[in-house]
Amino acid sequence: MRSLMWALFLFIVISCHSGCIIPAYSGDPRTRAGELLVTSENLRMVLEEWQRFWFLDQPSHTTPFRTHGGIF
Repeated sequence: MRSLMWALFLFIVISCHSGCIIPAYSGDPRTRAGELLVTSENLRMVLEEWQRFWFLDQPSHTTPFRTHGGIF
């Protein structure tokens, strides 16, 4: 029983340091280069999405001169 627990503990420690079992990218260098380009292109669009989310890409509706706002 004790050896089984040590084997399980060793398996957990080794599996935590070895990374993911399923690789994220292909083993073929040409295919992997294409996948990395797609990933980097998606990350470049984050700034545009951030600006669109906070409405920073919208035109300003403020006037270049001061207005009174009251009735004359």
